[in-house]
Amino acid sequence: MQYAVKPRGVPAKKLLRRWVAAALEAGVDASVTLRVVDEAEGRALNNDYRGKDYATNVLSFAFNDGEPMPGMEGMVMGDVVLCAPVVAREAEEQGKDLEAHWAHLVVHGMLHLQAYDHEDEVEAEAMEALETAILQGLGYPDPYAGEKGPIESEPAA
Repeated sequence: MQYAVKPRGVPAKKLLRRWVAAALEAGVDASVTLRVVDEAEGRALNNDYRGKDYATNVLSFAFNDGEPMPGMEGMVMGDVVLCAPVVAREAEEQGKDLEAHWAHLVVHGMLHLQAYDHEDEVEAEAMEALETAILQGLGYPDPYAGEKGPIESEPAA
């Protein structure tokens, strides 16, 4: 865990670790850094890696472009960056429980590290179904109930 900022409402490390573990496929281990940032850092990263000049909710950076490192097969490696002010604002605007929204974005970011994506409708539907199942297994509601499409975030690198 890395905290560039730790505003009120950021979940405890124990919860964050639980969500990371829940998002890992069976038999997969991980070496992942979760970094919580402010809007300035979130915007800079989104601009540098995606060419979009605004802070987004979550960015995923898979090590080695998602390819297994020699001797590290079956290991998910990378960084998930969560922009605390964006997460809080989205939860409020969408009428979602803040903890449930954090859980969703951690799971979403972890799935990106495992090569899941939402570039087309088929991929998006599969990823959303998996996110929903994981979150419901953790006791959270369907994050897409009442929404038209996937969350905006993307893998960054």
